[in-house]
Amino acid sequence: MKDNFSIVYETLHVDNSRGERENALNISDADLKKRDVIMIDVANDPIDPKDYKAQEDPKMVHSFKTGRGPLTEKDWTQKVEPVMTCYKLVYIEFKWFGLQGKVESFLAKTIHNLFIKFHRQLFCWMDQWYGMTIDDIRALEEQIKKDLDVKRNEGTVPGSGSDSASIAASSVHTANGKQ
Repeated sequence: MKDNFSIVYETLHVDNSRGERENALNISDADLKKRDVIMIDVANDPIDPKDYKAQEDPKMVHSFKTGRGPLTEKDWTQKVEPVMTCYKLVYIEFKWFGLQGKVESFLAKTIHNLFIKFHRQLFCWMDQWYGMTIDDIRALEEQIKKDLDVKRNEGTVPGSGSDSASIAASSVHTANGKQ
């Protein structure tokens, strides 16, 4: 589809933020008017039942390394310390007459679900990554790249309406604190 299809992500992580920045990624006034703001709560937002795993439920997981979690209170986003917000901006553009609006909406919903699932896992897997050095992260990235290359070569990669592009913005509260 060449220039007729694109998805672009921008992300900003802000410590001591609870999602109060109106334009954290400094987008234009025109883009602000098209933007949909979606707040994601990793503990309380619904997920597809087929994706549910107790070991990936922030309401049930406790980090032994940090003492954080489980996120059992309904208003945990207003209480935990420390806390951070991950601001995400997604530009989706699918230029195909008759399908543009439907495909862009489908992709926005799919990306939203992906963000919820990913950030739930990020919190619940905290003990696996907390304390890693940059060298540890680079080694992990290299190993993952090798594993994906092998799977790609085998062909078994694991799965898990206007002229302008659709824009979705998310503010994701991630608890870095103990509740």
